Amino acid sequence: MAVPIFRLPSNLPLLAIFLAFSSLFTSTVAYDPLDPNGNITVKWDVISWTADGYIAVVTLYNFQQYRHIQAPGWSLQWKWAKKEVIWSAMGGQATEQGDCSRYKGNIPHCCKRDPTIVDLLPGTPYNQQIANCCKGGVLNSWVQDPASAVSSFQLSVGAAGTSNKTVRLPKNFTLKAPGPGYTCGPAKIVKPTKFISPDKRRVTQALMTWNVTCTYSQFLAQKTPSCCISLSSFYNDTIVSCPKCSCGCRSNMSESGSCVEANFPHLASVVTGSSSSKNNLAPLVQCTAHMCPIRVHWHVKLNYKEYWRVKITITNFNYRMNYTNWNLVVQHPNFHNLTQIFSFNYQSINPYGKINDTAILWGVKFYNDLLMQAGPLGNVQTELLFRKDQSIFTFDKGWAFPRRIYFNGDNCVMPPPDAYPWLPNAGSKRGVSLFTNLLLMSLTLLSFHYSFA
Repeated sequence: MAVPIFRLPSNLPLLAIFLAFSSLFTSTVAYDPLDPNGNITVKWDVISWTADGYIAVVTLYNFQQYRHIQAPGWSLQWKWAKKEVIWSAMGGQATEQGDCSRYKGNIPHCCKRDPTIVDLLPGTPYNQQIANCCKGGVLNSWVQDPASAVSSFQLSVGAAGTSNKTVRLPKNFTLKAPGPGYTCGPAKIVKPTKFISPDKRRVTQALMTWNVTCTYSQFLAQKTPSCCISLSSFYNDTIVSCPKCSCGCRSNMSESGSCVEANFPHLASVVTGSSSSKNNLAPLVQCTAHMCPIRVHWHVKLNYKEYWRVKITITNFNYRMNYTNWNLVVQHPNFHNLTQIFSFNYQSINPYGKINDTAILWGVKFYNDLLMQAGPLGNVQTELLFRKDQSIFTFDKGWAFPRRIYFNGDNCVMPPPDAYPWLPNAGSKRGVSLFTNLLLMSLTLLSFHYSFA
């Protein structure tokens, strides 16, 4: 199979270097400096009134540029303001019906005071679907595929009033994707949504609309990071590994399911058994010094007269997860002169206006958009060809290495700057390579030969 090659224009605007140290810290607030406006917006549109309530279409818009929701998908919970019930649902369903014993005839779909709604699975009968439903809760990122970054379901709500003066907004919205990480604000009434007919000849609008904005925090999502970065270069034989305990440490205590050795004789049975457990969202990783589910390796590969080349390898150490529609966000000051990228998709994102130093990379559909679980096939790789900007280009002081890298929206742990591979003529505490020592010895012997000839 031929490897796809994507060519990019070389006349992109100038960029600025972001602080290298910023990637060493994880923010504890729901704010992403590379996607400052990213959020998931829940829009609640009342499209008609009924005898005792209303019909509503609820839509989730993933406005995050590179963070997506993969299987087993999102779930949305809220608390009713009064004694509402859900008579019926399309495109989604409540996970629990609740106590509906007070109803003698028609039984509601859900009587819980705090219902939780999930998306229906692909292949759901057509008469139970609405537009943008039935994706198993999967929401793609806005950059990768805006068309699949939307998910909807319809509710028939009872005992909620029959006008915009009597209806009460739900509260305490909680979005899980599928675990924690998102914090949702209160529902706010906004200008009613307008709908355009398929033939674009008629416009209708909702009777009432309110929005809920949910933002993500990596600190709330997990206690430890989920990925780390290792570095190497052609000009130094040192390979800088991920920092030890980047994503947690191997404890002396027996913690079943935390990690497993790659050469464990019954590895298949351990992985199969752990996948069927209730806590199957927690990673089961290969035992390493860094203990991260994902490692991203950045290798400065070649140096040409007008170009330089980088190889990126993403390795999955998680036996419990196949990463679908994965993506990588990389910040480096030479992205304004990216000339070619091999076997990955690419798009520049400019969180700071004209400063073009950040890119999102993701796999080619049906080729490498699926990062397999830990094992021989659990890696994907690409090469980037940069044109040199002589005003800023250098291999000195770690300039050729990324400022920060995200995998699936999570900030990866970078090695400390003083551990980066040094140029051979730089004063490094690691000393010089064997090749350099041999070269120096040869030159010394040669000088003695000519001195005494």
